[in-house]
Amino acid sequence: MRSPLSIATCQFPVEADIAHNRDWIVRQITEAAGRGARIAHFSEAALSGYAGVDFASFDGFDWELLRRATQAVCRAAREHRVWVLLGSAHRLSGDHKPHNCVYVISDTGDVVERYDKRFCTGVLEPAPEMDLAHYSPGNRPCVFDVDGWRCGVLVCYDYRFPELYRELKGLGVEVLFQSFHNARRDRETHENGNVWKEIVPATMMCHAATNYFWVSANNSTAEFSSWASFFVRPDGLIAGRLKLHEPGVLISQADPDAGHWDASAPWRQRAMSGRLHSGETVADPRSDDRRCL
Repeated sequence: MRSPLSIATCQFPVEADIAHNRDWIVRQITEAAGRGARIAHFSEAALSGYAGVDFASFDGFDWELLRRATQAVCRAAREHRVWVLLGSAHRLSGDHKPHNCVYVISDTGDVVERYDKRFCTGVLEPAPEMDLAHYSPGNRPCVFDVDGWRCGVLVCYDYRFPELYRELKGLGVEVLFQSFHNARRDRETHENGNVWKEIVPATMMCHAATNYFWVSANNSTAEFSSWASFFVRPDGLIAGRLKLHEPGVLISQADPDAGHWDASAPWRQRAMSGRLHSGETVADPRSDDRRCL
């Protein structure tokens, strides 16, 4: 019988300063472990900073400093015996733009998997913009197992594509870690045009309920941040939330015995196989005639 999985959803003000980010991450790993967490989850680009937002571009970026900082996070994971999901940037070869990634670091301090953000924001024509000006999209899902729980990872703009969630459901995912960076908005946008504070939680609640996922969703607290990190139960209800613009660690439990309502359970697998109805259809001319009364 599986035990509950204790999850730390972590948030802090992500900066262009890698050392600043590293220190926050190590400190929050220590706090998470002290509070009994098995996994510490960090936001998009938490260690590297976010190109185009926290800093202008990767021109002159100190990749060696990032490598050493990543090793420090791995040591903290090993020391405290916790898994760490670390938002960062993954350098590629030659002229290829890096991936916007989340490293999966085991409780032995080893990088055992990596998710590369597949839906990067922006367009390619007439010129690359937003994420696509700085990052190369990934091309595969990421799943891993912790203490008998199948886990998956997605990043920020991926949340707009329900196909990714169905793919992960088909791979047996039960706990989803979604790393965001919806921060550094200007004051006017934050106060008068912040649609993300409603859209992001609502969308993640829907993905949780339709797929019966536990969901950890976090964000940078750099002002102005669009919303605070939160945790969603598999019935779609938010179980906990941190405070906006305040660093913090939210501890939540994925509990196999919680008994949350799964409204889609009787028919989900059939729908995923392409049979998009419940029960049995009937052969009836009055069913076939769409114009009759």
